[in-house]
Parts: sequence; C-alpha cells; structure tokens
Amino acid sequence: MNIQGLQKLSLLDFPGKVACTIFTGGCNLRCPFCHNASLVLTPQENQPLTEQELLAFLRRRSGILEGICISGGEPLLQVDLAPLLREIRSLGYAVKLDTNGCFPEQLAALIEQGLLDYVAMDIKNAPRQYAATVGIANFDLTPIQKSIDLLQNSPLPFEFRTTVVQGLHDDTAFHQLGQWLQGTQHYYLQQFVDSGHLLGKTAGGFEPQQMEHFLTIVQTYIPSAQLRGL
Repeated sequence: MNIQGLQKLSLLDFPGKVACTIFTGGCNLRCPFCHNASLVLTPQENQPLTEQELLAFLRRRSGILEGICISGGEPLLQVDLAPLLREIRSLGYAVKLDTNGCFPEQLAALIEQGLLDYVAMDIKNAPRQYAATVGIANFDLTPIQKSIDLLQNSPLPFEFRTTVVQGLHDDTAFHQLGQWLQGTQHYYLQQFVDSGHLLGKTAGGFEPQQMEHFLTIVQTYIPSAQLRGL
C-alpha cells in the first residue's frame, strides 16, 4: 500500500466525524488544478508511511478519532486497499473514500464487501469539458457514468463535488452538470485554492459572488446543492 501522507486530525474531511486523512500516491488523471502534484507525478520521491505505522497510530488514537478518510492521488489504484480497510474497520473506525470515479468495478467491490461508510466522488466538469479538465485527451466518460449510477443506486451515503476553476468552468457547464446529476442529494461546488504545488497552470479560482451565481444555476436542478470552501 503506497501511503504518502497522514493528516492526523480533520474536522472537515469526513462529514459528522472527527477523522484523520491518509493520502495515497499515484493518479491516472492529470488535472492541471490538482493541489497534490507530488503525489501524482513523483510519489516515489516521498517518504512513505507503512501500513504497520498507520495501524499503530490508529490504535493509539482509538476513542479520539472516529473515522479515517482515504484520499490521494487516486486510492482505487492501490491493489491492496481492501485488506487495509478490513484492518482499519476491525479497529472500530468508519471509512470514507475520496475517488475520481474512474474505477467503478473496484468501487463496487469495496461497497459489496461492506468496507466503506461514505464516498466522495469528484465530478470534474460537464461532459463536454471533461477531457480538458482531467488533462487526458479523448477521455472516456463511461467509467465516470458507471460510478455515478452505482452511487446513485446504492444505499451508501455519498456526495458529488466539483472544484470550480477559471478557464474550465462557466455558466453552461453548471447547467449541464445540474442536469447530469439531477436527483443527487449531496452536491458541492468547491472553491479552488492555489496550494502552490499545482500539477499545471490554471487561471485561479472565482470570487464568492461568482461562486454564488454558479450555485444558483445548479440549484435549478439540485435544490440541495451547496458551496464549500468560501
């Protein structure tokens, strides 16, 4: 298991729970606004955390932490993710998975095995702009649609979220996103923040007023949609 980082305490990453967050190395996408560039491009250059070190930490924090968020990179690239999740759950922790939705079969397997308590899936953009947003020419949306359908038809709690970036998102995109994800209860527009360690060049984030405008568009289709990060 390629664990590249550990945030020992988070009150935001796992809704309703005091949690920690681990970051796995490697990703199949090349989103220019990705704020974890080193995890995507050069995970071999980072000092990894062993599974034994992670589990020892979780044993020490038992009774303090309630959950663990598995983020990345893209965690579903990790072939030994399921065994680690079994270990984590055996310690009494709830598990949240952050994913880009490109691996619906792996996601379905974890859900079927009862290894997840919550899933947050990134919806990068409306279909017409997906390839440009993920940095992959001729990107195939089929796995994304399969993951959307899987979550929307699962009893597992989940959310969809879109990081809003200048040059990639506009009014038309949010009309299309609202139509695409209509019926979803939890959808968030996240304000882009430049971490200083981006994968590529972007035009930056939008001002709060513009974010509110985009939210109004989305709420035409998904009334419960919310902003995050303002």
